[in-house]
This record gives sequence, C-alpha cells and structure tokens, in this order.
Amino acid sequence: METGILQVVGIGPGSYEMMTIQCVKALENCDCIIGYEVYTNLVKEHFPQKEFKSTSMRKEEGRCRLAVEEASKGKSVALICSGDCGVYGMAGLIYEIAAEYESSSGRKIQISIIPGITAALSGGAVLGAPLIHDFCVISLSDLMTPWEKIEKRLEAAASADFCAVLYNPMSHKRIDYLFKACKIFLKNRSENQPCAYVRNIGREGEEYKILSLKELAESELDMFCTVFIGNSQTRILEINGEKKLVTPRGYVFETRHSS
Repeated sequence: METGILQVVGIGPGSYEMMTIQCVKALENCDCIIGYEVYTNLVKEHFPQKEFKSTSMRKEEGRCRLAVEEASKGKSVALICSGDCGVYGMAGLIYEIAAEYESSSGRKIQISIIPGITAALSGGAVLGAPLIHDFCVISLSDLMTPWEKIEKRLEAAASADFCAVLYNPMSHKRIDYLFKACKIFLKNRSENQPCAYVRNIGREGEEYKILSLKELAESELDMFCTVFIGNSQTRILEINGEKKLVTPRGYVFETRHSS
C-alpha cells in the first residue's frame, strides 16, 4: 500500500533566481517543506503558505525520518537541501531510511529526486570557467570521512593534475585543514598556481577572490566558502576589467589579427 509523496529537492545556492523550474514547481505543489533551518529560511518568503518543519545542524537522520513520517501520513513532502541533493545532500540517506521503513511497515513511499545547482557549478560561473576540463570535488569535512582518507583523495587529485573544488574548507574545529590540503597540492603544483574561492554563492554578500595557491594556503575561510584549485593549464584572464579564472578545454583555433 502506498502512502504519500516524498521529493528530495536541491534548491541551489539559495536565491530564488537560481532554483530550477522543477524545484519551484515541487515546492509550490507540496504540502510540507522540511529542511535544515538555514535552508527553510531561504525559501519561506517565496512559499509562505506552506507548512514548514526545520531541524538544526547535524540532525540529518532525524530530518530524513521526519520527512518519511510526514509522507507516511499521506502528505506531499519536500525535503530541501542546498545545492544539489545528490551531492553531499540527503538523497542517499532518504533512500536508506525509506528502504528500512518499507521493510518494517510493508508500506511504500513514492520518492523522487529533484536536482539543483551545486556549488562547484554556481561558484565556477562566478569565477569564469575554471572547470572546463576534468575536475573533482572533495569535501574537507571529516564528520563522515576520516581525514586520512581525505588526504589520499587530495594526493590523488593533485598528482593527476585535476582541477579541484573543495567543499567545507574550514570551520572553527578544522582551522588548519585547508592549509593541509594546499600543502598536498604544493607538492605537485607551483606556488603561483591560479586558485580562487567564492563566499556566499547566490546569496547576500556574495564575493570572490582569485589568488595563488600559496596565498590560498594562508587564507582564513569559513563554511560558506567554496575553494577552486586550478590545474597546470588554468590561467587568469582579464575580461572587461575583471579577472576571471579559466581552464582551457584544449581547442586549437586560428588567431586572427585585424589589419
């Protein structure tokens, strides 16, 4: 027997303009919106008529169980995540908890995943075109992954000349993790390697800075920053008076000079 509908929705960076049409329709048509309190506050003004249920940081399992519980009552529920719900989001955990619920109750929940714009893409657009070639995304948070494993992934990315996007670069408890990550990249890259970070992507106070790998290692950032480390081909170009971070794809084209 089926119960309600549960949609896991990526809302993108946070601004209404950067939500997908599919995301907006899902939030317009649902009965209840559930999420981390920071994210529910970002969407409340656009969907004031909805029922909202919020939880605090590090309550991911409880948030997902609440979403399943509300859907089991026959409601249409939207569980929201920032960025894309399938990139460090709630999509995987929802499937695990829903499978447990179906096994124990014999009832089924209709689940759908609504993708959103993750910080690697929205932040990359702010910077220019840093991810035109192969790249990887690595979180520096060790809440779910031991630092030793994160180090191995950083070493592999650095040695393979990937462009790298670092999520969760620094927190009050992890003040030196970005420095450690940069040291790993400095074993394989020049200290002048073009890098950048973007803070508050798509939100009030958005800002970015393009800097060298050496300067990045000395920077004090926070959880609202996304870090970009270029590969050996990444360069800084000045367009219309603004510096942009660009990684060439490798196209060969004829340079034309005006007569």
